Amino acid sequence: MDFDQILEEIGEFGRYQKTNYLLICLPVMFAAANSLSYVFTAGPPTYRCLIPKCDNPAQPDLLAPWLVNATPGVTDKKGVFTPETCYRFRLNESITSSDDDNNLGQCPKSYFMTNVKERCHEWVFDTEERTIVQEWQLTCKENIWKLAFVGTMHFAGLVLGTALSGYFADRFGRKIVFIICIIFMAITGIAQGLAWDYNSFLLFAFLNAVGTSGVYPLAFIIGVEMVGPRMREMSSIVLNYFYAIGEAMVGLTAWLLHDWQLLQFALSVPPLFFIVYYWIVPESVRWLLARNEKEKAGLIIQRAAAINKKELSAGLLANFKVENCNGTKSKSKADKNEIWSAVKQVFKSKTLLIRYTIMLYIWAINAVVFYGLSLNSTNLSGNKYINFALVCLVEIPGYSLAWISLRRFGRRLSLTGSLFLCAVTCVAGGYITKGTTWAIITLFLIGKLGITSSFAVIYTYTAEMMPTVIRSGGVGVMSTFARFGAMLAPFVPLLGVYFEPLPLLLFGAASFSAGILALLLPETFRKKLPDTVLDAKLLGKNKKKTTEDEPEGIRNNSTSNSNDEPVGIQSDTG
Repeated sequence: MDFDQILEEIGEFGRYQKTNYLLICLPVMFAAANSLSYVFTAGPPTYRCLIPKCDNPAQPDLLAPWLVNATPGVTDKKGVFTPETCYRFRLNESITSSDDDNNLGQCPKSYFMTNVKERCHEWVFDTEERTIVQEWQLTCKENIWKLAFVGTMHFAGLVLGTALSGYFADRFGRKIVFIICIIFMAITGIAQGLAWDYNSFLLFAFLNAVGTSGVYPLAFIIGVEMVGPRMREMSSIVLNYFYAIGEAMVGLTAWLLHDWQLLQFALSVPPLFFIVYYWIVPESVRWLLARNEKEKAGLIIQRAAAINKKELSAGLLANFKVENCNGTKSKSKADKNEIWSAVKQVFKSKTLLIRYTIMLYIWAINAVVFYGLSLNSTNLSGNKYINFALVCLVEIPGYSLAWISLRRFGRRLSLTGSLFLCAVTCVAGGYITKGTTWAIITLFLIGKLGITSSFAVIYTYTAEMMPTVIRSGGVGVMSTFARFGAMLAPFVPLLGVYFEPLPLLLFGAASFSAGILALLLPETFRKKLPDTVLDAKLLGKNKKKTTEDEPEGIRNNSTSNSNDEPVGIQSDTG
């Protein structure tokens, strides 16, 4: 049964599809928000050592004017003093109580032995920002790794969650697993806000990522699959727009609340209401047809036609009668044998091994740079909340750039150009314009735009280089490998402690190396999708284009299965 022909009868993007699509997009925003909430819940606030006999323990002044006398630190060109966070000068033991009374609130230089530093164990924090740092005293350099490790645990949860949600969705249905992922994400997100120590917070962050990882890909399948072929690219692009808005929502909500627990609750409680989707959102028609549940699929199709005010032909309705499905198991077994045969052929081909190894490297670099730039945005000069929101929102033009460039310049040039754009702007932002806030932020945003475009292109490019029988699994392997690379992303910004521009310089160098390697890959633009391993090997040699006027659908990673899954640009979100 050709589902695209069914869509022609019920309408490619009628009222039914529009309503269903909007409903599916809303949880995606909260999935995006939960995936990056740790940037602020586990973010380091501004703090310094508590100075005995100088600070008022009840109401200490974070920016007291006498700090330059009491703590080591640096003074910038504007004369602003920044004290060290974990060291202070030792108090002069010769100071008497009468001296304290005479210099109350002044703390002159004579109070301290400025040639002797000592470690402090009490701190004064910025009262306008509360994170887990204050909650569990995760201060100083020896605890920085703990804050970054929250992000690593998040990506580890994504790896596990992606595998589980994909398996369960194939077995039990897209809709039920989609809703379970949303509710599980909400419950574990609330549990993060109620965590009693660092270890429990870490555990719930991992579990939250397991739930979050299933929301976006299942939303893509459910929401986009009822859309006709001519509308798929547009609908997949818009889904990514909602994801970018959800990411930006984290920064703006953190700016409004200034408290890690309130932030966690604000992002995790609302998704609980999506449980009503069990009675509103339909099951995937393609999944039902694949399981030969034609009567259920027929009811959904009839409802869609009624809402779209379309009449179904008698021939179409006849297709939804239950038929005997003898032979399905034997066909499934044959398919598995065909998959393993193709995998063995790939490992025997030096050409394909080199090609796919390059792709794995590019995927890993994309993940590290993409998430690394998002995390590093809070270290830029200016308002860190606005900077973070802008870095997230710039993904919208990034996905649009990918959509346009894929159609006009092909896959290889689009990928290489996007990576080079990111490389040049990251290096320039980290080194050339050091000290010029607006220029650094502008270049930083252009770099994020470039890597976002690259991430969108790499999905399409990978799918079009894979043989049909292993296309879906091949893209899944690449995406999973990228998540392992993303585990390193939270630690890269920490290198700025040793050399401020180093994170951006590394992002630039990595993007440049990936762009160079991308030039070694074959062009797949307007080429017939490879059906066999041999076809895939000949991609770089066969210059003949197909007669199609349009390129293969953007991110056509689903043509490998018998259900003809929807195509379109997707972000690496789950």
